[in-house]
Amino acid sequence: MAMHTNIFTFIAIALFIAACDSHPDRSLLAQQAKQYSPQDPHLKQIYQSSCKNCHTLKDTGAPLTGDTSTWHDLLNQYGKDLLLQNIINGKGGMPPFGLCMECQEQDFVALIDFMAQPMGVAE
Repeated sequence: MAMHTNIFTFIAIALFIAACDSHPDRSLLAQQAKQYSPQDPHLKQIYQSSCKNCHTLKDTGAPLTGDTSTWHDLLNQYGKDLLLQNIINGKGGMPPFGLCMECQEQDFVALIDFMAQPMGVAE
């Protein structure tokens, strides 16, 4: 009986830990992100022409739109100012200005805020 209790306890703990994973399934997030755009018409146009191509595909390495856990980690680790500089200068797979040469810093900041929030929250 004690062995069955130990096995049950081990399985319950393992399931609890797995359920607490703070990084959701990227495939599901990518599918959801493809349907999500900023409400502001100006930001929506920029997002659809420059951001959506990478930030809604799970295999690009870009943080997915609405993946609050990943964005939270990035913002805590690097801060918004460094993320902004990475957009402006380009880094890794991120081309300079995210291929939006007419964009202003405030556009990029607003788009970071949009992509970092849970999907469905108005910006």
